[in-house]
Amino acid sequence: MQSNLTVGDPLSLEHIRSVLIRLEDTIIFDLIERAQFAHNPRIYQRGAFQGLKDIGFEGSWLEWFLKETETFHAKARRYTSPDEYPFTSGLPDPVLPPLQFPKILYPNKINANPSILSFYVRYIIPRITRRATLGLAASKRIKGIVGDEEYEDDGNYGSAATIDVEVLQAISKRVHYGKFVSESKFLENPSAFIPHILKPNRQRLEDLITKPEVERKLLIRLRAKAATYAQDLDLAPDNSSNGVNGNGVKSNGANGRVVNGSSPKIEVDGVVDLYESYIIPLTKEVEVDYLLHRLDGLSEEDVQRLETKSGA
Repeated sequence: MQSNLTVGDPLSLEHIRSVLIRLEDTIIFDLIERAQFAHNPRIYQRGAFQGLKDIGFEGSWLEWFLKETETFHAKARRYTSPDEYPFTSGLPDPVLPPLQFPKILYPNKINANPSILSFYVRYIIPRITRRATLGLAASKRIKGIVGDEEYEDDGNYGSAATIDVEVLQAISKRVHYGKFVSESKFLENPSAFIPHILKPNRQRLEDLITKPEVERKLLIRLRAKAATYAQDLDLAPDNSSNGVNGNGVKSNGANGRVVNGSSPKIEVDGVVDLYESYIIPLTKEVEVDYLLHRLDGLSEEDVQRLETKSGA
C-alpha cells in the first residue's frame, strides 16, 4: 500500500489514521493469502537450498526473496520515502531522480525490521498456516505418506515467499508509522515530552502517546474486518423478506451471505492477537525510541525555543 506524502499534511492525525486503517485491510488480506499455503518451514531455514549456496548466498529462501525484491524496489526509489524501511542492507542507489518530500520526521536510524522478521517467522507463520498444514497432512496420509513426511511442506516455496514479502512490508510500514504519530504529538505539545526526553523516562513517554480507548476500538474494528474477509460470500441477491434463504442460511440481503458450510479462511483470533500482542506493542516501542532521540543534536537554545513555542 502506497501513501502520498507530498499532498496535504502527512502529520495530521486524520491522515495518519486513514493510512493505518488502510494498512489493516492490506495486512488482513495478505495474511489470508498466506494462510492458504502450508507452513513450508524449509524456506525460513538458512542454508536449506543448495542452489542459493551455489551462488554464494547463505541466508534463507525468504531472506533471498527479500533481498531480490528490495533490490528492485530500491532502484525504483521506494526507500527514499520516509515511511518505507527495507529488511535488507547494502541496497543499490535509485536509478530514478529523487522525489522532493517535505521535511516530516526528525533524523533517526530506528528500524524494527529485524524484530518483525524474527517474530513473523517464529510465531505468525506457524499459527496462520496451521489449518493448511493439517489439511496437507491429511491428504498425504491418504496417499500412504506418514510420519514427519506428512507435515508442513507443500512445495509452494515461490508463492509462499512472495506473499511473505508483502505481509512483512505491510507490517513494517504499520509499525514504523508510529514515528509519524510521535512527531505529530510532539509538535502539538513539546513541553509535555521534553522533560521525559532530557531525563529519559520510557513509561511516561508511552503514557503520553497511549490512548486505551483508541486501541480498544481498533481491535473491535479489526476483529469485525477479519471475520468478514475470512468468509466466502455469495453476492447473489437475496429476495427473501426475513433475510434467511430456503436452506436456513442467514443473509445480508444485497450485500451477500456467507456460503453454507464454508469455513473461515483464517483464524480470526490469530489476526487480532497479532495486533494486540505484537504490532501495537512494537509500534509503541518505535514511538518511544523515536521520542527519546527527538532532541539529539539540538542546543539548549533550540530546546528552549521548542518549549516556548509549546506554551505560546
